[in-house]
Amino acid sequence: MTGTDATINAVANLPSLRELVAAADLKARKSLGQNFLFDLNLTGKIARAAAPFADQVIEIGPGPGGLTRALLLAGAPNVTAIEKDRRVISFLEHLKVASAGRLTVTEADALSTQIWTFGTGSRQIVANLPYNIATPLLLQWLAHAQCFVSFVLMFQKEVAERLTARPGTSAYGRLSVITQWRTQAELLFDIPPQAFVPPPKVTSSVVRLIPHAEPCQICTQSQLERVTAIGFGQRRKMLRASFRAHGGPALLNAAGIDPAARPQELSVSDFCRLAAYFDSFQK
Repeated sequence: MTGTDATINAVANLPSLRELVAAADLKARKSLGQNFLFDLNLTGKIARAAAPFADQVIEIGPGPGGLTRALLLAGAPNVTAIEKDRRVISFLEHLKVASAGRLTVTEADALSTQIWTFGTGSRQIVANLPYNIATPLLLQWLAHAQCFVSFVLMFQKEVAERLTARPGTSAYGRLSVITQWRTQAELLFDIPPQAFVPPPKVTSSVVRLIPHAEPCQICTQSQLERVTAIGFGQRRKMLRASFRAHGGPALLNAAGIDPAARPQELSVSDFCRLAAYFDSFQK
């Protein structure tokens, strides 16, 4: 039996997560955006969606460790769990012991942690993200997308649909453009509210993001965020109206964009060209 096999057996033989949580009286905290997922079938499905695993698998907000267990059971070689709730850090000690060195639990705030610097080999993020910080976290990571081989992330379904939306659809917007500029985005499956404790008011969705091997370099993320904010800030208006104070038709024509178009009609590459020309048309 290999060391990994022994670890898998040790994790599999742990008491059920519900039993341990009940014994420890560990309750989800609304202030931290916590919703615990106990269903082994669902956590296993998320873990399998992340395979093949990178050298370093990074989980954000593990809570009581349902997904963490699933990652270890699925064969993730090294898992680093980022957690700011000290109750959870203490609770996960039993899983650290069972993992025989494959699990590291780091006390930190993910929003202020440079996760893209973790480890020396390949890295990926697999996480059930707290709804209240999911988008800011993603935008941070996308700025360093080249440092990761993949992201398998759970969002509120409405956000997941924005990430994967195509031009011409109602969900297509700023987040669609920025995400798809850096990655190939795929919505995998939904998870119903009743799967969580406590149940949220909305359905969740799991998304897989694979960074592009050759990302478009004609603009920066900050430039792209700026032009998408202007364009989608008035999504019902023609772009010549939205960009009137920012170069107007001259800017749009230089970028090869129809001034009569509306933002949801533009492709990601259209927005990239617009972002690349933007600065030269500002007074």
